[in-house]
Amino acid sequence: MSKTYAGPRLRRLREERRMSQAELARVLGISPSYLNQMEHDSRPLTVPVLLRLTEAFGVDPGFFSERDTTRLVADLREALAGELAESRVAPSDLAELASRMPAVAQVLLELGRRNQRLSERLAGAADGREGDRGAASSPHEEIRDFFYRRQNYLHETDLAAERLAGEIGIRPGEVLGALATRLADAHGVRLATGTGGNLHHDETGARLHHYDPTTRTLHLSTRLRPGRRAFRMATQLALLEYGDALDRQAAEDFPPGSTAHALARIGIAHYFAAALILPYTAFHTAAEEVRYDIERLTDRYGLGYETVCHRLSTLQRPRLRGVPFSFVRVDRAGNMSKRQSATGFHFSRAGGTCPLWNVYEAFAAPGRIHVQIAEMPDGQRYLWTARAVTRHRGGWGEPGRTYAIGLGCEIRHAHRLVYSAGLDLTNASAATPIGMGCRVCERLDCPQRAAPPLGRPLRIDQNSSTFVPYPVERDGSG
Repeated sequence: MSKTYAGPRLRRLREERRMSQAELARVLGISPSYLNQMEHDSRPLTVPVLLRLTEAFGVDPGFFSERDTTRLVADLREALAGELAESRVAPSDLAELASRMPAVAQVLLELGRRNQRLSERLAGAADGREGDRGAASSPHEEIRDFFYRRQNYLHETDLAAERLAGEIGIRPGEVLGALATRLADAHGVRLATGTGGNLHHDETGARLHHYDPTTRTLHLSTRLRPGRRAFRMATQLALLEYGDALDRQAAEDFPPGSTAHALARIGIAHYFAAALILPYTAFHTAAEEVRYDIERLTDRYGLGYETVCHRLSTLQRPRLRGVPFSFVRVDRAGNMSKRQSATGFHFSRAGGTCPLWNVYEAFAAPGRIHVQIAEMPDGQRYLWTARAVTRHRGGWGEPGRTYAIGLGCEIRHAHRLVYSAGLDLTNASAATPIGMGCRVCERLDCPQRAAPPLGRPLRIDQNSSTFVPYPVERDGSG
């Protein structure tokens, strides 16, 4: 059994409860000097002491276990890319900071991001680009961070949705009827479809649904497929039945009345809707049964590929966890409109993603699932699936929307997926090397690089050329 060292977390917990070392030592039945040694990682936590700590503070034993800091370290490496390039701080220092003092690491991360935003605003003002100011911290970006911090899982929301699903009888093939009955019986909401009423303008592209609180009518466009219609109905049900709870959850991070609070409220309602039409326990069982075969799950539940992938990325309930996935939606230009992660996979904030990532290969063969073993610069390997999906408004000649949907997990979980069949998961050389985006990527010899690496001096020689587009000076040797 490995030893547990958790001195900084123990010390912080004690200080938060306003206890002295002598007081806590008395509660634990040990000497103050012994406690002092544990707080400074000179001694590990023993099982008896750990049990007394969980009783005294009412925390789960996992609070003191070694935590996965991959995500935090990746964020720090991006925010402090310049300092790393100038060797003012070493990657090992960031890893130790994230492991031993995560709260300090979070403060440093926020300071680094503030500095980046300030630099961008100053640069925008100098160039006359006033519209660029604040773009790095837009409300939509803040909502992505809201779910990212929670590893894309809202425990109480998920439980409430599953309880309601059991109460109203949500089952595959009967979802629309169950939702319509609940809306009508509990809230007096009438459903209306077609081209009339408040959705008339929708037929030219404006609205897919509209709820009129005065007449208690939920208008649904005829262009919504059954799965998307169910999702809209479930979202409206969440807003009607759990409005106060949505307010409280959004207010955990954002002030009521702000744009971010309103967007968070909608985002949580969408989470509730997915958890209602795909109840956790039943969906988790089905996913495990088919080894996370996305297409079989879409057939079983009659829902879209993106909806199923997004729900798979939320299966992180304690004691009933699914595979921890990262979920991403990108367009052909590399714009990332959705990104959520239950893993340590890092999505760059600096703009752009890696062109070697298989999410871009998916556009070449729409409808086919592409599989890739990818390796990040820190050595972490992932199994990624990607497929392009297209949405049309229905009329001839009308523009549609095409995205690539990516779903990935750490290689240690890949054997649980049907997509790992025939792959050599143990062979590191079989992995495609990718990065977090060209500006912050540490792969200096990548021939696909689209921008020079941040903070590294370029090696410029008019008498020679290289296959690598941006050769850099190495250790001052030229």
